[in-house]
Amino acid sequence: MTGAGISAESGISTFRDSDGLWEHYRVEDVATHEAYERNPELVLNFYNERRRQLFAAQPNEAHRLLARLEERYDVQIITQNIDDLHERAGSTHVLHLHGELTKGRSDVNANLIVDIGQKDIHIGDLAPDGTQLRPHIVWFGEAVPNIEPAAAMCEQADIFIVIGTSMAVYPAAGLIHYVPAATPCYVVDPKEVPVSRRVTFIKDVATRGVETLFAQLMEN
Repeated sequence: MTGAGISAESGISTFRDSDGLWEHYRVEDVATHEAYERNPELVLNFYNERRRQLFAAQPNEAHRLLARLEERYDVQIITQNIDDLHERAGSTHVLHLHGELTKGRSDVNANLIVDIGQKDIHIGDLAPDGTQLRPHIVWFGEAVPNIEPAAAMCEQADIFIVIGTSMAVYPAAGLIHYVPAATPCYVVDPKEVPVSRRVTFIKDVATRGVETLFAQLMEN
């Protein structure tokens, strides 16, 4: 399970750290459906900026090493990130909990999703059902459609790894409770991460921490 910390070293702004995105934007103004209804142009431009930032960034060594783990393991990634850096690094099984910047969707039918790639979304851009196209992002207060598939993946995990997430955002933070008690768990993060079960901490940034863990896992 990965969070903002794994993409920070690629230059993707995090939300919660000092000088993160929430220092410049109020969550109520850009990441709720009420904000979108109140000022759709502001919200669309916010995500257009995030999309431009994404395509100026590249996967880092942590992303690449997780992709290389597929040489020996069945690696399934659950990410809270809305970027596509895991995919660009070569990972083939990625489940996005909070949506994807490279996609848009109907505001009426959440299952009507279209690829937009690097394109901006503007007022007047329409989904296939004729409604205004919106970012394919799970905003605060909205349901997380992929939480049940993610929980099912956790229940089957033989090894569980948490990288670069504060474990403070629910329901994602609760996924660790679905992992079997006997499953080895690793947490890679430079800061203390509160977890309610026994884990092996690798207290480092994602690139160095994943490199350390990668070496251990490839030796087994």
